[in-house]
Amino acid sequence: MVVLLLPPVSAYAVEPDEILPDPVLEARARDISKKLRCVVCQNQDIDSSNAGVARDLRLMVRERLIEGDNDKEVLDFIRARYGDFVLLNPPFQPKTAVLWLTPAAFAVVVLLAGAIILVRHRSKPCADVLSAEEEAEVREFVKAQQAGNRT
Repeated sequence: MVVLLLPPVSAYAVEPDEILPDPVLEARARDISKKLRCVVCQNQDIDSSNAGVARDLRLMVRERLIEGDNDKEVLDFIRARYGDFVLLNPPFQPKTAVLWLTPAAFAVVVLLAGAIILVRHRSKPCADVLSAEEEAEVREFVKAQQAGNRT
């Protein structure tokens, strides 16, 4: 029963030797780590990534905090070395516009494609109309089937 109360092993990748003795600094390090993207895993923060680069970044965050940097200075320090991509929530700037606008542009393209397909589908004639001979043949077939089912 106690096992169910424990967090999953992969939830935190911070190694025991990385944890700072000061709980306030450690809490700040964890908060900053959750704002930074693992450049290997790409959609995972460095706090929960087991990648070597993530460990290096976690250690770098802790070193900067020990040196007295505030949270913004630590993020700026890492951002200066890795670029905006390392931030899980990059700022909207001309150079990051593609990151922000691509999902919206993709949605617009999909909606337009869907609309075009629907319009083309509706404008097509349903089916070829039967000739008078074919309609007579179908009527005879139906009558023969109905007569066969009654017996």
